[in-house]
Amino acid sequence: MKGTGSGPVPAIGSRGRPAPRISSSLHLAGPPGHVAFVFSSLPGPILPGMPHVAAPTVEKGTPMAGRRFPLLGKSVALAGVVIALSLALQSVSGIVAEREGRLREAERSVAASLASAQTLVGPVIERDCSEAWEATQGEGKDRKTVTERRHFKLSATPATLDVKGDVAIEPRYRGIFKVNGYVLKARLVAAWNDGTTLVPEAQHSGSRLQCDAPVMFVALGDSRGVRSAAMQIDGAAVPVLAGTQHAAHPRGFHADVAESFAGARRPLRAEIGLELVGTGELAFAPVGDSTRVAIASDWPHPSFAGRFLPIERQIGETGFTARWQLNALATTAPQAASVGAPACRLYDAVVDEVPVRDEGRRTPCVEIFGVAFMDPVSPYVLTDRATKYGLLFIALTFVGVGAVEVMRRLRVHPIQYLLVGSGIAVFFLLLVSLSEHVPFAIAYLAAAAACTALLTFYGAFVLRGSRAGAAFGAAIAVLYAALYALLQLEQTALLLGSTMLFAVLAGLMVATRKIDWYRLFERMRAENGKPAVDTPVAPTPVA
Repeated sequence: MKGTGSGPVPAIGSRGRPAPRISSSLHLAGPPGHVAFVFSSLPGPILPGMPHVAAPTVEKGTPMAGRRFPLLGKSVALAGVVIALSLALQSVSGIVAEREGRLREAERSVAASLASAQTLVGPVIERDCSEAWEATQGEGKDRKTVTERRHFKLSATPATLDVKGDVAIEPRYRGIFKVNGYVLKARLVAAWNDGTTLVPEAQHSGSRLQCDAPVMFVALGDSRGVRSAAMQIDGAAVPVLAGTQHAAHPRGFHADVAESFAGARRPLRAEIGLELVGTGELAFAPVGDSTRVAIASDWPHPSFAGRFLPIERQIGETGFTARWQLNALATTAPQAASVGAPACRLYDAVVDEVPVRDEGRRTPCVEIFGVAFMDPVSPYVLTDRATKYGLLFIALTFVGVGAVEVMRRLRVHPIQYLLVGSGIAVFFLLLVSLSEHVPFAIAYLAAAAACTALLTFYGAFVLRGSRAGAAFGAAIAVLYAALYALLQLEQTALLLGSTMLFAVLAGLMVATRKIDWYRLFERMRAENGKPAVDTPVAPTPVA
């Protein structure tokens, strides 16, 4: 090949053979001093044949971080699974709260149709009085005399008050919801030393005093619950009339007392027989200088409340008995009842929040004590407590599956984690739905057995073996048993839960103590990043 000239340049051939003649249309002529290159078709390859290696197959949409850091991608996916399961557990908690709200609506419905909680205040003797006097108003020609009047009440609380009652539980239902109603059969015996406190005193000179006949009243929380009431005063039966004639205690009944007792220096004794229906709670006010209350019931789960606890109580599977004994040195109830204060609520912590209309002063309400007929094994309370452990149980399950995945070199997909966690979350929904129809223990056993069987079956495929699936199911069963123990041992739930977590952590540390985590992660990264080799495909012959 010459460096100058304008003739055609021969093409490079292979193995010394002359190249085929090039068409004149492909001849490229260059100016002097330049070299022209000509592309030509050769009968054989210019370079020796090389094996064909396919590029790694990458699906569209696969993030680069997921290919380079497979553990990071899986961790992000598992975090999303945990968040989704947390939302599912919150939905279950919302369902539990909604069902419990319906139970409260059922209780209010029964109370509105039957009778609400009952509080007994009395018996107390009361007398309405008025004082009238002449007063001068104005000056000079505008001066005039007017009659002014004030109205007031006189009260006499008993020196001794003895109450004995039997309470029988009569459950009522609104649909599937049970409400504890009760029937109280009580006998009240009250005694007064004299009637001197029923004599009015004039506050203005020359005034005229006038009083009605005294009445004896017993105030109730809901007078609709009165089935029967009978009263005897000094051994003689007296008519029982509706109402109390007292503004602070409008519900109840009363009976007239002989007017001669007002100011008399003789004792008076009253006996009252009462059959009363109520729901939820029963309370008494210690209005006597000495008050003794004894009640017995067939309800085995009493909750004593109010300002005073019983001095004696016995609780068994067939019911309970309780006895209170108070005196005027320990309570302000007699004084509060005398000034017309309303009764406190059973669960009030503060008793001086009731305003008196006169001069805006505040006075204590009438202290009370009593018992609430609560259901300690309410399925909604227990299910709500169980649901609070749901996320912990899912986390423990995922830790166990992850440990098996690492030690046995298995690959468990995040969707499989999601399905396992969903099986655990569904347990709580099954629990609340079953417990509305059967006792809680049976509902818990049925829901736990169903979910354990399902997870055992699925675990055998996820963990690649029936033995591994059986071991996984046994671990789930142990978790359910531990949860039931936590629900039953409310006072020691924290101790049991912390001990269980420590045991799980210790077992995990012992099982993985010999694992080289650096080598494990490098191997997993290498396995996930290894390119796939394609089989060469023979070219299709051209006709």
